[in-house]
Amino acid sequence: MAFYTYIVASRRNGTLYVGSTDDLAARVYQHREKVRPDSFAARHDVARLVWYEWHETREAAFRRERQFKKWNRLWKLRMIEEMNPGWHDLVDRLAG
Repeated sequence: MAFYTYIVASRRNGTLYVGSTDDLAARVYQHREKVRPDSFAARHDVARLVWYEWHETREAAFRRERQFKKWNRLWKLRMIEEMNPGWHDLVDRLAG
């Protein structure tokens, strides 16, 4: 089983949301469909997958999520720019 830490964004340099999950495609779908309409991601229209990384354990993914939530915004933006300079939606990468 794979576990992920991920960042979804409203747009380039827009609002960011950091999370972790064991089913990244399903989680991004939940963000897009605003399954939880009162959530931060739904209120801020945060649904573009702009960064993610794979982990072997749920605990590792969760620790990384907590680490990122402590980072300042500039560090997160730099990390996204390194992996995804065009801020493309990476959800298609998950299928292949």
